[in-house]
Amino acid sequence: MNAVNSVGFGNVSTGIEFRQQTLPNGLQIVAELMPGAYTAAFGYFVRSGARDETDAQAGLSHFLEHMVFKGTSQRSAAQVNRELDELGGQSNAYTSEEQTVYYATVLPKYQRRIVDLLSDLMQPTLAPQDFETERLVILEEIAKYEDQPPFGAFERSMEMRFGHQGLGRRILGTTQSIKTMTAAAMRSYFQQRYLPSNMVLAAAGNVDFEALVQQAGSLTAYWPTASASDSLRFPACDQPPADVQSPPLQRGDTSMAYVIRLADAPSSTDPDHIAMRLLATIIGDDSGSRFFWELIDSGRADAAATWTQEFLDCGLFMLYLSCDRNRLDGNLRLIDRIVSQVRQQGVTNEELEQAINKTTSGLVMHSERPGNRLFSLGSRWLMKQEYLSVDQTIAKYRQVDVAAVQHVLERFDLTTKIEVHADR
Repeated sequence: MNAVNSVGFGNVSTGIEFRQQTLPNGLQIVAELMPGAYTAAFGYFVRSGARDETDAQAGLSHFLEHMVFKGTSQRSAAQVNRELDELGGQSNAYTSEEQTVYYATVLPKYQRRIVDLLSDLMQPTLAPQDFETERLVILEEIAKYEDQPPFGAFERSMEMRFGHQGLGRRILGTTQSIKTMTAAAMRSYFQQRYLPSNMVLAAAGNVDFEALVQQAGSLTAYWPTASASDSLRFPACDQPPADVQSPPLQRGDTSMAYVIRLADAPSSTDPDHIAMRLLATIIGDDSGSRFFWELIDSGRADAAATWTQEFLDCGLFMLYLSCDRNRLDGNLRLIDRIVSQVRQQGVTNEELEQAINKTTSGLVMHSERPGNRLFSLGSRWLMKQEYLSVDQTIAKYRQVDVAAVQHVLERFDLTTKIEVHADR
């Protein structure tokens, strides 16, 4: 096998220091110290997501994320928003299948204030009156996404692969589950999941680590110290459940066709996940991929892409197509031909070299901002208790050769798929 020649970046992580400490209450603090950075990013990463919910709790993790910003014993919702504005940085939160994250990027001089604010948010009031108001907001959000065909197709593809629990659970929940949810159920869920032992406080950029540890220790000293289980409540099933039916999405009012396909792929802890990421780039990246030249550059489709979704115990190879309804059948046949050709003939050294260079260049550019580094740092430590510098990550990509890609092609059948249409 010919060696792949990749662009070198030197030692990207020069001057960057990783620090980690665990407080007596179980809260883990991790940081990438970048003394030359102009900003500092901080975030609480909570191991609580849609896959942890029961039927009655569907959508609760996301609902709780909204409620966290509705006030604490120290601050009203208005004060929270006003203080975030005063700090002048970027802040937000999100919920996924496996975690909920609250984060902010500010100037280094505001470290103490933002850590105080974020820590306070982790002990919300969860007032019943706010719960009822926010219920309406969540229901509006569900209705909004129901009007977006690709979103609905993605949800249904996950349900068909995993069933209606675990990774198949809708992050927003359903209209029915949100309507019947109670404030008491949310408070109970919060007490079970938002424990120091189930959280990571991450920081990246121009950070004073000693001051961070001291302040966090003081602010969280009174938090409950019970242990949260790190076992998966609903492990991913090996095969799609036979009894799960997903009705087609009737979107006759659209001129476009939308299709989601998925096949099995390596998990986030599987060594093969890097090779599969590169394979997805070769097949369906937004520029220079096989899909790009055959479907996008030719004008056959508006969008055609492949990417991977990685979870603790499984992974997915995702495919998305958006095109004129009249071109749909022909485009799907072309996609089948491209994927089959890759499976039968493999990829070339030139394709792999391009994918590695593109990916590693993107990693370096992405890593220049502390706010970007925060997410990989916090998520990786929360889920896998692992730290990788940018240089170590780049090295993992450079180690992939054509044989490694061929191995994942033989191990995972990308032609075995779940397919959901959002146009008919």
